[in-house]
Amino acid sequence: MASSLALVSWLVLVLTLAMAVSKTQVEAARAFFVFGDSLVDNGNNNYLATTARADSPPYGIDTPGRRPTGRFSNGKNIPDFISEALGSEPLLPYLSPELNGDRLLVGANFASAGIGILNDTGIQFINIIRMFRQFEYFQEYQGRLANLVGTTKAQRIVSEALVLITVGGNDFVNNYFLVPFSARSRQFSLPDYVRYLISEYRKLLMRLYELGARKVLVTGTGPLGCVPAELAMRSPNGQCAAELQRAAGLFNPQLVQMINGLNSDLGANVFIAANTQQQTNDFISNPGAFGFTTSKIACCGQGPYNGLGLCTIASNLCPNRDLYAFWDPFHPSEKANRIIVNMILRGSTNYMSPMNLSSLLALDTIPRT
Repeated sequence: MASSLALVSWLVLVLTLAMAVSKTQVEAARAFFVFGDSLVDNGNNNYLATTARADSPPYGIDTPGRRPTGRFSNGKNIPDFISEALGSEPLLPYLSPELNGDRLLVGANFASAGIGILNDTGIQFINIIRMFRQFEYFQEYQGRLANLVGTTKAQRIVSEALVLITVGGNDFVNNYFLVPFSARSRQFSLPDYVRYLISEYRKLLMRLYELGARKVLVTGTGPLGCVPAELAMRSPNGQCAAELQRAAGLFNPQLVQMINGLNSDLGANVFIAANTQQQTNDFISNPGAFGFTTSKIACCGQGPYNGLGLCTIASNLCPNRDLYAFWDPFHPSEKANRIIVNMILRGSTNYMSPMNLSSLLALDTIPRT
């Protein structure tokens, strides 16, 4: 009998320790929140009645299940690789019914393909989660988190979390340049439109700060005129579309300037800027240096440069995605996303301002409680 009691006591102790270790592992990783567009959407749009979805093959062809996940990628996207760097499991879309209980401690992805800084960007997609609504969901999430762990601890989790926001490209390709003489192009010259976008982006970043975010990674636009979709529509000779390149060239430096001004006003490096235009320009100018055979042709698509229409089961599909900088007409391949995140984590001030992500995360230590 004594030996039986000893065995039971030992099992209880083991189970208690295992539960404690499990709880510590969940809480040890920094929480992560994602806002933005299709570059970082990991499935929210799957739950919406919209055409801006990546829920059919061959999307996800290089995932373990070889099935679409809602990511606009052949495999992992930028948030997935950042989650790996944080030592965390991949984020769930906020609209996923699986996002409850301890999964809330990991964070959430609020991004929605097709959205922009402006509310009128992406109107052709109808039912998408615009930025103001993403922030409303973030408030709702914080209430759910507080119900789980208490208000004080929920506030600490949010303030110590990493936040990624990726938005802006659609405001050019799906708004200003969407059609000739668009409403916004009639309203603004390109330089004035860029200044307007920056002023509206500043409001979004300040709203994130008001909602408790204290470590925010902000990405600029890529080289908009060089993506296969724009080459197919606007480039007779394979050169990057000049006006879209001009737009990116105006937008990204002003974004960095605005972020530096915000940090100065707040008295802390709350926001860091990733120069994704320069990062992707490196692929464009010298794809071979990164192991790509082409940066002009999408792996999946049709028409010139595989840049027309959507990536579907009827599209041309390359046999080796790692040789292509672009997966579909607009989005980087999984391999390109990995390289972009490596630059975000460890890049010099040519790519990151005022510091890279590793330096930002090293500024504090997460309590392991």
